[in-house]
Amino acid sequence: MNIEISEVANLPTKYGTFKIQTFKEHHKEHLAIFTNELPDTPIVRVHSECLTGDVLSSLKCDCGQQLDMALEMIAKQGGMILYLRQEGRNIGLLNKVNAYALQDKGFDTVAANHQLGFPADARSYEIVHDILKHFKINKIKLLTNNPEKIKSLQAIEIVERLPIIVEKNEHNKNYLEVKKEQMGHLL
Repeated sequence: MNIEISEVANLPTKYGTFKIQTFKEHHKEHLAIFTNELPDTPIVRVHSECLTGDVLSSLKCDCGQQLDMALEMIAKQGGMILYLRQEGRNIGLLNKVNAYALQDKGFDTVAANHQLGFPADARSYEIVHDILKHFKINKIKLLTNNPEKIKSLQAIEIVERLPIIVEKNEHNKNYLEVKKEQMGHLL
């Protein structure tokens, strides 16, 4: 795979100062956000972009809260967030907003994607292997609830799966239930 890699820069945040590096694959630019000192077995969060949750603090999903929890945990214990540009489970922002409109009409997140002609989850994680290889990381503690991420990262030794559970609210309770019941998330 042909990947263009940026320089490393400092990224001061409310959680602490991280390092940041971009990995450009075709037209998508993914980020590695990591602590200055990486443990032998770092905590790694593979996080897919969610503009509405990560930036706008949407209560319809758990994405923004998971990102905040991951940044806080990694700042304290050392590790890395791989921020993958896969908006809306990789259907794009326009289609995600269309899926939101269908959800407003009573469709759940999976049914809304299907109505639009997409699978429940169209993400892929091949780039994760390349990024971890770049950092010479062979084993990780994976911060996830998603069994598909675990399966897709079989080339990496996952020493431990760390859950990342956020509180339910009136806007995301059905979303979280669908993730658990239909998508097999470990909630």
